[in-house]
Amino acid sequence: MLQSIHAIFADSPVPLYSQLADLLRQRILRGAWAPGSKVPSLEALVTEFKVARVTVRQAIEILSREGLLLPQRGRGTFVS
Repeated sequence: MLQSIHAIFADSPVPLYSQLADLLRQRILRGAWAPGSKVPSLEALVTEFKVARVTVRQAIEILSREGLLLPQRGRGTFVS
């Protein structure tokens, strides 16, 4: 499945961070990540999606501004 995700990333004119934000948003909205749960670490997401750390940070920032995620320094990022 990850290979198809990467193919979508590679073939799309949409920036990677925006695509990743969409994928993470879907996980939240579909209940894969429940409210209050801690999301995987930055490193885990980098490994899963094979993107740069800055790409993951940008995606998390988008979802934070939307009120879906709550980053907590030293603790991790949680679903709002």
